[in-house]
Amino acid sequence: MREFKITSAVGGAAFAVRVIPRAKKNEIVGAQGNALKVRLTAPPVEGAANEALIKLLAKRLGVRRSQVEIVAGRRSRAKMVSVTGLTPAEVEARLGLG
Repeated sequence: MREFKITSAVGGAAFAVRVIPRAKKNEIVGAQGNALKVRLTAPPVEGAANEALIKLLAKRLGVRRSQVEIVAGRRSRAKMVSVTGLTPAEVEARLGLG
């Protein structure tokens, strides 16, 4: 199993996320396998879980929501997220994984 890794992307960083919808609370659980595990209260209906994920990550990373984008997996629990304006090291530190 691969280890969770934050990579460089155009203008920022990218990383894999594994979403668990309909959880009791919104929280970042931590790295699990090759992805960041995130629990969300929102259901996976009409983009609600995607919006909740973007809002949670933007708040935790201290960036605007417009700087967080789901670049792959919009209809899947396994997603690839891009954050502009932060280096991979900054993302890791702000997520508390470092």
